[in-house]
Amino acid sequence: MLFVRSLWLKSWQMVEILLNNECLAEVILYGDLPKNKENVIYLSNHQCTVDWIIADMLAIRQNALGHVRYVLKDGLKWLPLYGWYFSQHGGVYVKRSAKFNEKEMREKLRAQMKAETPMYLVIFPEGTRYNPEIPKVIADSQSFAEKEGLAILKHVLTPRVKATHVAIDTMKDYLDAVYDVTVAYEGTVDHKGQRKLAPSMTEFLCKECPRVHIFIDRIELKDIPEEQMYMRRWLHERFEIKDKLLIEFYDAKDSKRRNKFPGKSVHSKLSLKKTLPSLLFLGGLTASMLLTESGRKLYVKTWIYGTLIGCLWVSIKP
Repeated sequence: MLFVRSLWLKSWQMVEILLNNECLAEVILYGDLPKNKENVIYLSNHQCTVDWIIADMLAIRQNALGHVRYVLKDGLKWLPLYGWYFSQHGGVYVKRSAKFNEKEMREKLRAQMKAETPMYLVIFPEGTRYNPEIPKVIADSQSFAEKEGLAILKHVLTPRVKATHVAIDTMKDYLDAVYDVTVAYEGTVDHKGQRKLAPSMTEFLCKECPRVHIFIDRIELKDIPEEQMYMRRWLHERFEIKDKLLIEFYDAKDSKRRNKFPGKSVHSKLSLKKTLPSLLFLGGLTASMLLTESGRKLYVKTWIYGTLIGCLWVSIKP
């Protein structure tokens, strides 16, 4: 299991080498990202699968890549190999709305704390992706906010508080901070100024998105209300801030202010010294498997039997 985890981490580091040496995309950071690793909850807007990599990109800058864990929707536990991996690496699978199992989530987080596991817990409070091509989801989200007397948001969905509240409440004495992260991808506005679908993983790696902008706000635990009903209001206010940042990014009347967040920015790269060893290790391992007949058979069997065993495992012990 540890070997599989190692391969997973190193595969993301391969992507990091390309991304951070501008072979594929520029990474532009705003706000506060501490240099040292911390135990944190990472809250972000959610648009596409690349958002998962963004969390890894920030973690690796703090030497905390191996600490990343995700709160994921329950259906993802059936992903071939990765569903099992996320579960074993401290990921938490949750069901939406009335089926949300608070007790199960608390128990999993407590087990992580008891084991003194470093925590970089990623949560996407919107519960699903913001997708301009599915306007009904956006409209339903806005209608819900209006009904509840909350501000209507344009570029993000109305956040759900349950997973965030359970995570913060359970780990409040274990965490150093909460990272509130806002992500924007350049090239996702059409000629009419309307939002387009965020880049897929393939599009991102093929440089169809030239730059990704990441705004980080580090929040102390003492500044977050403990009661769920107050935390719900606080979380919505945080998403109002995200929405204002994204309105400025996508819709600013002054074209010079578009495609960037306000404030000081840093073009963030990672050195080859930090990432090249992982690239060589994983590249050599993969090549040695795929270039021989026995290696290819092992590769295929790993996916087939690993998927079957993984699905059986998460169905018994999610």
